[in-house]
Amino acid sequence: MYKHILVPIAGDHNPHTGEALEIARALRDKGGKITALTVLEAIPPYVAQHIPAGIDEKNREAALASLNAELGGVKDAKAEVVHGHSARTILEYAAEMDVDCIIIASHRPGMQDYFLGSTAAKVVRHAPCAVHVVR
Repeated sequence: MYKHILVPIAGDHNPHTGEALEIARALRDKGGKITALTVLEAIPPYVAQHIPAGIDEKNREAALASLNAELGGVKDAKAEVVHGHSARTILEYAAEMDVDCIIIASHRPGMQDYFLGSTAAKVVRHAPCAVHVVR
């Protein structure tokens, strides 16, 4: 099936996270890998100057600890936390790390999503690989 599966997980840990990881395990080739990725939005420079030094790293460490807790000590998935714009960063990560499938959870779209587009919708439209959306 797939050699490298990316499972983006929102910071608020969507209720479909467990299901997305189960699907990833089912679709992974023997010897393949799963990466669970959380993207932290970058702090704008005009705000960053008013925040204590090192807060970015503390936020990253807290997000990584939370993601590892969400994974429940699972040995077959690697947790990654990066900074950036969610959809764009997921797409860049997938291209750079030779991901061949993205499994992303989505919520029911609201009116704002029809005008702006959700992260999942942007990933589906622009991904360099197969995408499986969990609802």
